[in-house]
Amino acid sequence: MASEITRDELRVRAVRAGLELSEDELDQLLPGVKRAYNQADDLRKLVTNADEPAAVFAPARSKRE
Repeated sequence: MASEITRDELRVRAVRAGLELSEDELDQLLPGVKRAYNQADDLRKLVTNADEPAAVFAPARSKRE
């Protein structure tokens, strides 16, 4: 499980992003931020280094006459 983010950590990250949020705003955002962290953690568990990239650049040469 992803590490739990606290309201204090969320406040610090908001300030770094140039946001000034009230305690009420932080309380409203915290559940969504925790959910997003957990969803990102779930996605990381699905992707391994053995998986191929979703898209590979492979230029094809065409014959032009």
